[in-house]
Amino acid sequence: MFQKEQQLIEEKIKEFCKANDIALAGLKWQSIPFAGEWGFSTSFFQTAANEAKLGRGNKVPVPQKAQEIAEQVKAQLGSVEGISHIEAVKGYLNVYFKTSDYAGRVVEEALANGENFGRGAAKNERLMVEFSQPNTHKAFHVGHLRSAILGDSLARIVDFAGYDLVRANYPGDMGLHVIRWLWAYLKYHNGEEPETDITHWMGMVYADATKKLEEDPTLETEVRALYARWDKRDPEIEALWKKTRQWSLDGFNQMYNLLDIKFDKYYFNSEEERPGKEIVADLVKRKIAIDERPEGPVIVKLDELLGNDKEKYRVLVVLRSDGTALYATEDLSLVLHKFRDYPDLARSVYVVDVRQSLHFTQVFKTLELAGYEQAKKCAHVAYELVTLPGNVVMSSREGTVVLLENLIREAVERAKEETRKKNPNLGGEQLDTVAKAIGMGALKYPILARENAKIVTFDWQAALDFNGQAAPYIQYAHVRCNSILRKANVKTWDETIAGYSYELDASEIELIELISRFPSEVQRAAEEYKPLVIATIAYDIAKAFASFYDKCPVIQADANIRDARLQLVMAARQTMANALNLLGIQAPDVM
Repeated sequence: MFQKEQQLIEEKIKEFCKANDIALAGLKWQSIPFAGEWGFSTSFFQTAANEAKLGRGNKVPVPQKAQEIAEQVKAQLGSVEGISHIEAVKGYLNVYFKTSDYAGRVVEEALANGENFGRGAAKNERLMVEFSQPNTHKAFHVGHLRSAILGDSLARIVDFAGYDLVRANYPGDMGLHVIRWLWAYLKYHNGEEPETDITHWMGMVYADATKKLEEDPTLETEVRALYARWDKRDPEIEALWKKTRQWSLDGFNQMYNLLDIKFDKYYFNSEEERPGKEIVADLVKRKIAIDERPEGPVIVKLDELLGNDKEKYRVLVVLRSDGTALYATEDLSLVLHKFRDYPDLARSVYVVDVRQSLHFTQVFKTLELAGYEQAKKCAHVAYELVTLPGNVVMSSREGTVVLLENLIREAVERAKEETRKKNPNLGGEQLDTVAKAIGMGALKYPILARENAKIVTFDWQAALDFNGQAAPYIQYAHVRCNSILRKANVKTWDETIAGYSYELDASEIELIELISRFPSEVQRAAEEYKPLVIATIAYDIAKAFASFYDKCPVIQADANIRDARLQLVMAARQTMANALNLLGIQAPDVM
């Protein structure tokens, strides 16, 4: 917002240093921690060190020399429009903005950019976020919730931060679980087809397969025989597999539509099996992997190869003793597949639960040892599980899963009940729309407002709290902004910024400060792969707005103050809407 002033100050510093033969180092500017006024600063320590290396300064200690340069520069700068004062402190040049100018520029930037406020400049750098990864031929349950919600939010943030984004999904469409499902279908459900609750029906067939095999373990021979037919790509079995896999994918899409989640690219583990085996063969040939078949599997002794005295990477099994593929076999191939599809990919991010942390470390390190530089561009974003009240244990094997569609349905119904209490005048389609927005927000926010690697214990009362750190609280703050603007008959910004030269209330200053931080928080969230950063600032802005709402009259204020505060309300509303969107949460107009 103050690039022009910063550039002007930089030019003056360069002119001074050149005129006085000072070996100026590159200037690095950073924001001064907010303490009632805004500013930015740069240090002269590197410049002072440069002077010392050149034998200048009569052997004055670097900190002292840095302070001398800062004081000399300050004396030469004079007054700069929009800048209230400049200080030279401990080798730093601190530049402070006029509060009125800073406030006006923050509000103007938020209103001028609208839904793009906070969006980063294009980085011309492609980044892939792979998330969700459900297994086909099973139910889509609450255990899949965190990867889907966390991955979607991270993808939204990365895109908004300025990266070229690829949203990828990697469903597990082949393995023993699929063969067991096909076996049960052919033996007990042949000719049946799912109707509305696709993933529920798919899960029931899988649970039935597990039950039958537990009752009579000898039936496993039939399953193995079917696996052999699949392995030979028997046309009948392959056709049935493709047809039933599509049923699963259709069911997943129903869930993704409810969650407002989209994907650009699908990968499947069935595509990676054979290429993965070829990579393993190459690893054996190059003595990176050891083939212990038929007595044992194919393994990579990572610590031994790396010369580690202490166990760090352990042993990665890349192929079973019977020659069948493992997740590791397929993940070796998947890495290379992604970079073939997108040669300019700067980073491939895997959003997968924390229990797979060692697995990914081993896979990436194995590829790195084999000379594949792409492995260095891969990152694993680990997350912990979501638990439900009563410590519900989810098991696809037993069919005791909490289906995602049931959880969503419950969230919306609970939200509808709360909304009726808050606003009895809402009804019909409008009530349904608002309840869906609140319910989905209540599901998503607790997952995103917690560190990725910490367990989320879901609690309905906390998730639907209109007065606590929850999505409805932020959504309600957005609605309050709408209410103020509606009463003031303000619909759009007229592109004229009202003055903020009056004495701002502390609550106004806090709100402006948080709005000003939003663009940098977007960048931080993208760099750290942490939607928590956005969840936190969204709540902080809503809380600051509540304080402002309580302390500062808006519509009843004097004319010049009224206009300024109305524009601040518009800026707060826009920032909260943008933050909620990055979390995959709707910002309703009424509640």
